[in-house]
Amino acid sequence: MEKKKVCIVGGGAAGMIAAIMATRNHAAVTVLEHNEKTGKKLLATGNGRCNLTNEKQEKICYHSENPEILWDVLQNFSFKQTLDFFKEIGIYPVSKNGYFYPSSMQASSVQELLEMEARFLKVKIKCKEHVKEIKFSETKESPKFSVVTDTWQYPADAVILACGSCASEIDGADGSGYTLAKQLGLKVINPLPALVPLKGKGNYFSKWAGTRIYGKIQLQAEQKTLQTEEGELQLTDYGVSGIPVFQLSALAAKLLQKQRSVTLLIDFLPDFTKKELEELFLKRKELCPYKTTKELCIGLIPKKLIEVLADKKTEISSLAEKIKAFPVEIVGTKPFSNAQVCQGGVSLEEISPETMECKKIPNLYLAGELLDADGICGGYNLQWAWSSGACAGKEAALW
Repeated sequence: MEKKKVCIVGGGAAGMIAAIMATRNHAAVTVLEHNEKTGKKLLATGNGRCNLTNEKQEKICYHSENPEILWDVLQNFSFKQTLDFFKEIGIYPVSKNGYFYPSSMQASSVQELLEMEARFLKVKIKCKEHVKEIKFSETKESPKFSVVTDTWQYPADAVILACGSCASEIDGADGSGYTLAKQLGLKVINPLPALVPLKGKGNYFSKWAGTRIYGKIQLQAEQKTLQTEEGELQLTDYGVSGIPVFQLSALAAKLLQKQRSVTLLIDFLPDFTKKELEELFLKRKELCPYKTTKELCIGLIPKKLIEVLADKKTEISSLAEKIKAFPVEIVGTKPFSNAQVCQGGVSLEEISPETMECKKIPNLYLAGELLDADGICGGYNLQWAWSSGACAGKEAALW
């Protein structure tokens, strides 16, 4: 039987696992990658260590306007299947409190082994190919595609769109996949940055810039708390960053888009109640009566932060209040280039979750970050790429 020709647009995480799965199922596969090599964004994941996936798989770890469809897709290629797949191609996954990484702790290992497996299976990988258009015509026998780049037209029996989003500063993260999807008549939910630092309003940020501190943050809209996170915060010259900020940044971006008032309340010493903190300051004052209230902070919180929270006239009760509930008015997110992922994208209503096939166009499949699916920090966005890409590749190979 003649092999089915499958063309994959995008050589990132979703595109490469799709290529491997499609070839294993006897398809003739071509991957078209915009960059000079595959998996460039993958190399930056997990601070260069590549957090492959996470043992904790729960619905609350993922976001979409169609969460049930997203969850159905994840069942097609599970956490366990993901680990088994990477063991097969040479990765030895190790767990750090349920967060799985390659034993090498190098994202480059994942990129190299995906490409090695694909090339062994005779996947054709064409780099520096920018797809401008996908032509589609349906004959009586089967749908036929022509994938048009700047230099060539690639004929295909099936196409997988796995061209990512506009998040990341990596070249090629230009959102061109949304343009292709719209050309094909697919619904695209307005993309917004996610897992991204937040910008605040005020003239004090330069004072605390460069400070790292463990804290607890509450995201509030119109004085109502909507999400709470805790962990190491990075105080910057524009606002706040760090994993706790990333975790609630998607919600902040949505609220800001709706022109809602957004505030972060920061608790810089979450181990203390306000009363306990006041008592601590009084005790420190009793032991060192020569110190001003501002000087009582030395040794308790970072020096740069003290400059923002206190001066010589600050009273203990006021200082305790600021430390426990410091308000930062949020006016925006950092741009897409600073975001780890996007929220929004091609609506999941456009695909069949069992196959990742487009409902409107037979033999067109979608996978990865191009779709309206994103996760919190911790390997969830890669798990979505593996699950959606593996399913799309397997199904696209079928006649």
